[in-house]
Amino acid sequence: MTFARVATRALLGLSAPEVQVEVHLANGLPAFHLVGLPETAVKESRDRVRSALLMAGFEFPSRRITVNLSPADLPKEGGRYDLAIALGILVATGQLAEACLEGIVFIGELALNADLSQIRGVLPTALVVHQQQLALALPAANRDEASLVQGLPLYPASSLLDLVAQLERRQPQSCSPPTLAPAAPSLYPDLSSVKGQLFAKRALEIAAAGQHNLLLNGPPGSGKTLLASCLPGLLPPLDESEALEVAAMASISQGFDVRRWRQRPYRAPHHSSSAAALVGGGSHPQPGEISLAHRGVLFLDELPEYDRRVLEVLREPLESGEIHLARARSRATYPAQFLLMSAMNPCPCGFLGHPHKACQCSPHQVQRYQSRVSGPLLDRIDLHVKVAAVPAEDLFARPAEETSHAVRERVCQARARQLARAGKLNGQLSAAELERDAILQPAEKTLLIEAMQRLQLSARSAHRLLKVARTLADLQQSEQIERQHLLEALSYRPASSGVN
Repeated sequence: MTFARVATRALLGLSAPEVQVEVHLANGLPAFHLVGLPETAVKESRDRVRSALLMAGFEFPSRRITVNLSPADLPKEGGRYDLAIALGILVATGQLAEACLEGIVFIGELALNADLSQIRGVLPTALVVHQQQLALALPAANRDEASLVQGLPLYPASSLLDLVAQLERRQPQSCSPPTLAPAAPSLYPDLSSVKGQLFAKRALEIAAAGQHNLLLNGPPGSGKTLLASCLPGLLPPLDESEALEVAAMASISQGFDVRRWRQRPYRAPHHSSSAAALVGGGSHPQPGEISLAHRGVLFLDELPEYDRRVLEVLREPLESGEIHLARARSRATYPAQFLLMSAMNPCPCGFLGHPHKACQCSPHQVQRYQSRVSGPLLDRIDLHVKVAAVPAEDLFARPAEETSHAVRERVCQARARQLARAGKLNGQLSAAELERDAILQPAEKTLLIEAMQRLQLSARSAHRLLKVARTLADLQQSEQIERQHLLEALSYRPASSGVN
């Protein structure tokens, strides 16, 4: 036989489109031609495959070899096609029976000594293969990741020889998910470790309960970063489908660590990060920090220090919950339903309003520093909290601080009420859904109108205020938004939010 066809899968965003590796042997001078829009890493597979076949003891044909990666208009990148190409050559030369490959998808990068190296993007491929009721052959190092898709027949192999032996026996492994502990909030600091800051802790609970974005504004050393790191521990564990989404995002980026199964992601990029690092990009679009924080927390510390153009790209995904990346040769859409947690100082020196340290900044410097964050972006942040410096006596006092576990129980109850009522969290409600769920009595309507006029709140700010009030009502297990809920929600809005 001089022709073989092997099934594999490409990686394009979160999708895994089908690719057929076609191998043809012809008479003529020995040559190895690879076609089908391969990138440089794919073209280099010629040398890896030749060396791997020889090191494994197989014959490498001294003929004209043509390998086509179909469809030809789909860009191919990475070393994930090495295994399929090598097996295609073995079948085309008669060293392996074609029947051994039926019903199996092959992905894996070959080392020069015929070992199979770990690759990224296995989980999206495993999900598609399982939907099509096929089996998956892959490097043994990726077995735990693929095992997260329950019921998927696997052929995990450490080398090419190992895989050929498994294929000849036709005995796939029905791998069960690795034994993992449930999401462990203890990995994050406990809320009881934060001294004082009751107002900020209350805001954390509200943010976690209703998926509300939060901004902490306070002097250095007041505990803003510690408070932010406590937030993931207040969120409920991921369910099965959410955990697969999070794992798939990590898989296509840097690879997924199965020890973090069902744990909420927490991303804290440095303020020098570019727009592409934050939202994703590249010639072949890769996910950015906002997508890697999907279903978790994105913490932006020192918010005014970020380039303003970088911050502005957050506005659309904050509203839509996804990011669309378009490049000349490819397009990708990634989910981005993250909880934005941000922090900033009140002025460049950080001590504006400090009870014991004098601020060295002029009014112009303060105004210029605070204006680095645009009004439209601030308008998309539901909770604005001023964090005061911690008094010395509070550092050594040992009051009965509430633990993350106690707060998380209330958060889970409030979220359950929201999901039962609207099928989504309050922070994700549209204007129409908000009007249906946030019913106000005449007295509360009058209060809201007066607040909008006095504080110059935009329509968006009013809607976000109502979302926070609805969450406060859910935390108190109240069916209606009452006056106290509106007043508390107003305390989290800045005085000048009049941005359209």
